[in-house]
Amino acid sequence: MASSSNGKSFFDLHVTGLGYVNRIRTVKPRKGDPFLACDINALCGPSDDVEYCRFDVKVSGTDAQHLIRRCEEAVKAERKVLIGFRLGDLWLDQFTYSDGKPGAAMKARLLFVSWIKVDKTVVYKAKVKESDEPARDEPPVSEPSTEPSKATATTAPAEAVSSATASNLSVASAPSSEVPAEAASVSNAVSGCSF
Repeated sequence: MASSSNGKSFFDLHVTGLGYVNRIRTVKPRKGDPFLACDINALCGPSDDVEYCRFDVKVSGTDAQHLIRRCEEAVKAERKVLIGFRLGDLWLDQFTYSDGKPGAAMKARLLFVSWIKVDKTVVYKAKVKESDEPARDEPPVSEPSTEPSKATATTAPAEAVSSATASNLSVASAPSSEVPAEAASVSNAVSGCSF
């Protein structure tokens, strides 16, 4: 899909799928503004032999940020939070472990959340806009019997990717007067949920 901005044309590369949300945090870089981030362990492969691919994502977009913040308590309580997602700007971050071995992490921007399930219960489903390409229209009827362990993710351990974020797990909610109209409708849809 090509998009244009200020007369320039860009080619968008999007990854869509479903995955478990983990490690919701605010990253405070040395330079630049703090941002919301999380890990997504995306499901891939045959449904009877699921594998997981971990993405370390920066949450972009007002609606996506609001929804991920709403999932924070459920993730901290170690409940299973499964989402349908769309990622953009995928890149590979190479680094070196403290023992000198090379490592890598897949990073991306979380652009859109199409639905959220908490402990196999659908708690949010986005209204499909005609211009949107849904990440996955419907949540799956069944989920895999096992969730990926945080130690068996296909990329680097959390501490190697970002050691500065471990102590910054709480995110303050924006006052309702600062929430845009689209996010307010999302808030109303999710606020009645028990997650």
